[in-house]
Amino acid sequence: MERVYKIFIVEDEIVAQKSLLRLLNQHFPQTVVVGSCDSVNGAIEWLKNPDNRADIIFMDVELSDGDCFEIFRNVEVKANVIMTTAYDSYALKAFEAGSVDYLLKPIDVEPLKRAMSRCMKESVNIDLSAILSTLDATNRKREYKERFVVKFNDMIVPIKRDEIAYIYSEDKINYLVTFVGKKYVIDSSLDIVIGELDPEQFFRISRSAIVSLHAIKSIIKQPGGRLRIISQPKSSFEMTVSRSRVADFLLWIEK
Repeated sequence: MERVYKIFIVEDEIVAQKSLLRLLNQHFPQTVVVGSCDSVNGAIEWLKNPDNRADIIFMDVELSDGDCFEIFRNVEVKANVIMTTAYDSYALKAFEAGSVDYLLKPIDVEPLKRAMSRCMKESVNIDLSAILSTLDATNRKREYKERFVVKFNDMIVPIKRDEIAYIYSEDKINYLVTFVGKKYVIDSSLDIVIGELDPEQFFRISRSAIVSLHAIKSIIKQPGGRLRIISQPKSSFEMTVSRSRVADFLLWIEK
């Protein structure tokens, strides 16, 4: 009798969760999803319950109440873990935390098959250096979008990458703002958009905002180690760098 693998999903993007479920149903009939949650606290609560057990856990790196590494600090994770994210800056940290594999969103079938194959082996032997080399090679070969197509009333408007000042999310709506101050609604989530932008020009400062290097006018230190960005054009929201991203942001802006 074929073994059934129990899957637990930690993911706060509904679209990403549905996409993962569809791929699992299509390609891995020997799996069953036993639960899901959308937060660090929800995952800790589920994992602490002795009645809950999973063989494989999919973890989005960035969740509504923090990053998934907090889960490992608060509870023992016995299942094989596959981390998912829209950008690869967390790769080394993911493997240090004990992740079996690391998938970039949007998740493709072949990388998912590779990750699942590793998790289904009796013993997992991770070649960290080889995986990181692959990630570096993929990043070097990646072609980033030159323009984005947005809708404005009954028109379709192409926006060149160099015209984008920042992108942000507010009340579950995603907006793109150009250097001349025009604002457009976009359909794609910030998780998807950040993977389509050149990381040398754009940085995701928080879960709800991405900023262009050329839009940063000045930076103000805030209590608690956070940073506030004064942008050009001026933003309608407080553009703040999350504490967990301050170190990476400062390295990025000094390149």
